[in-house]
Amino acid sequence: MSGPRWVRPSSWEKEGQDWPNREFSRFVDAGGLTWHVQVMGSGPAILLVHGTGAATHSWRDLAPLLARHFTVVAPDLPGHGFTSMPRDPEGLSLPGMAAGIAALLGTLAIRPAMAAGHSAGAAILIRMCLDDRITPKCLVSLNGALLPLGGVAGHIFSPLAKLLTWTGIVPQLFAWRASDPAVVERLLRDTGSRIDARGTELYARLARRPKQVEAAFGMMASWDLDPLERELPGLQVPLVLVVGSNDGTIRPSEAVRVQRLLPSARIVRLPGLGHLAHEERPAEVAELIVKLDG
Repeated sequence: MSGPRWVRPSSWEKEGQDWPNREFSRFVDAGGLTWHVQVMGSGPAILLVHGTGAATHSWRDLAPLLARHFTVVAPDLPGHGFTSMPRDPEGLSLPGMAAGIAALLGTLAIRPAMAAGHSAGAAILIRMCLDDRITPKCLVSLNGALLPLGGVAGHIFSPLAKLLTWTGIVPQLFAWRASDPAVVERLLRDTGSRIDARGTELYARLARRPKQVEAAFGMMASWDLDPLERELPGLQVPLVLVVGSNDGTIRPSEAVRVQRLLPSARIVRLPGLGHLAHEERPAEVAELIVKLDG
């Protein structure tokens, strides 16, 4: 069987010149997409999956720390960062992304021994486990977005996201608004996290790209966590819920709801940290993950 094919998109040479951990980047065709994935380190493999609207830059400081103990595999989700956009909107759904990442792992011939996902990335990893696409010894949810929105918001959010996605002008408009640094800084501040200027600039760079915004809205429009909630009690892989006490995006109390569905889940609280806890204190999160592997 031939190895993975590397094809750099034209945007990489311009926008990726100073991308964090660029030297570990690969471009791999798998599952109908060209994936941007970073692979670094040695030892047992750990799969890192970022959340909605982010990219591999989210792991810029954490991944090198983990690479001292693991072979780190960190892809950009479909349509995010430098990974191509699926032709079918189903590719942005939870099952679609789980299948896509499984295809990437198959092409790379990598079987993760550990897995960690941030926000929606944690839901993707759980879906992969439930579908027997991966069988890690432990799954780490970093401020995971694992349960459906309740109440009125749950009935409005997905249809509204679909409407905004189908109205092609919305991603362009959002990207244009993101040219104002104050807009991105406010969005990041609302997460409850305080990240460095480098991280803020990278999020702003992504937010100015209509493709990135379209992928984020498309992902939200296609997201359905009801099946995951129903099937969660059947998860066989040990689940660790890492929760930032200042998370302004996912309420810290959501972890308790998850634990009620899956009593074996363990909750680890990080006082004073927000939704981007792994970017605020990467060394602390890395130490936690390494200990879980031990």
